[in-house]
Amino acid sequence: MPYLRLMRPANLVTAVADILAGFAASSGALFIIPLVVEETGLLDAGTLAKNLLLLSLSTIGLYGGGVVFNDVFDAELDAVERPERSIPSGKVSKESAAILGIYLTVAGIILAFLVSATSGLIALLVAILAIGYDKWGKHTPLGPINMGLCRGGNLLLGVSGSVAVQGWTAPTTVPPYLVIPIQAFWPLALIPVAYIAAITTISRGEVHGGSKNALYLAFGLYGLVILAIAGLSKESPFPIWQSLPFLALFALLIFPPLIRASRDRQPRHIGLAVKAGVIALIAMDAAMAATFAGWVYGLAVLALLPLSRLLARAFAVT
Repeated sequence: MPYLRLMRPANLVTAVADILAGFAASSGALFIIPLVVEETGLLDAGTLAKNLLLLSLSTIGLYGGGVVFNDVFDAELDAVERPERSIPSGKVSKESAAILGIYLTVAGIILAFLVSATSGLIALLVAILAIGYDKWGKHTPLGPINMGLCRGGNLLLGVSGSVAVQGWTAPTTVPPYLVIPIQAFWPLALIPVAYIAAITTISRGEVHGGSKNALYLAFGLYGLVILAIAGLSKESPFPIWQSLPFLALFALLIFPPLIRASRDRQPRHIGLAVKAGVIALIAMDAAMAATFAGWVYGLAVLALLPLSRLLARAFAVT
């Protein structure tokens, strides 16, 4: 149990949602869910399903390793501010935690390379960004951007699961959004970058109380994220109404806790706003997934939300 607490199980589920959303953006979901589209023969559905599974396991390793190293590097600070955590409480040694972090991170990278070299290189970059944030980035003004880049990279990792097998010569009947190279998807990663930057900015007041300016910035970034996801419908064959319910749920999850925190900037309210923001990542990913693969796939992603909320009752999120 102390080792599981180090890995933040509720957060791991949100990382899998990133992969599912990225996979939808590159249209892989359309070819493995019979309810959405019939088998076309252009993509091997079995390979796509295997890629999706491998990348889901990969992100669990990458995210788990990242949060474990976070506690390893913050052991001395947590001994003062959060003595109940696994390392400062003595339930897990710093050395054992570091070994766990190494195993998880290396496993995440290897699993991604089993999909493709592109996936492996993205996973390696995410691991470097995560450990860099844990060790140095969080203590700099660029920390929120650093953390956001980890999530943006994770989304692109999901994209790579479908793009990696799109090596055919596309007939004219194939929609152009199915044959876009992976480098064309990098602007999509700016959405989680902005969102996670907002959450990270808020979280800096979790121990000593929040900053009014940081909370106002979060309001603005949250609004931009919602507008950006709504705008994605212009690049999708699915009408915008398929993603609007997911966007509405996303807004309902993130704004009320942030409003409460802005009215009373005590650590407890800040912590609840951060927790709500992390868990709401699944709703955000569901909205993106519905945009690119339809409401059925969006519901499949959203099904992870109850699991994450249940785990959040038993394990710390921040």
